[in-house]
Amino acid sequence: MSQSLTAQARALPMAIVTYLERSASAKPTSAQATFVENAVVVDDDGKTYTGEPAITAWLAGSAAEFEYTTTLLRTEKDEAATTVINRIEGNFPGRSVDLSYRFELAAETGLIQNLTISI
Repeated sequence: MSQSLTAQARALPMAIVTYLERSASAKPTSAQATFVENAVVVDDDGKTYTGEPAITAWLAGSAAEFEYTTTLLRTEKDEAATTVINRIEGNFPGRSVDLSYRFELAAETGLIQNLTISI
């Protein structure tokens, strides 16, 4: 797994940059540290994971399933969220997909409170 972080990516909030780096690393569960305790993740299959144990298990499972590389295509920001569009290429069905990661951060901590991943 690898990821190319551009100047565009480095301009993102720290929790998002850290999540993107760690989730594509050799230790993806370390990305759990970027979430608030009661965070919610909705993955690209529409499954919802709430809280630290569920999100940690999701991070471990999604990383073990396939080998892939990630390339940041673009970012978008609105009042409620920051969205990162990544191209994922690897040994999974279809071999390539553009995924949208919509991050909502907690105002108090700057950590991820909601992450929605979609195709």
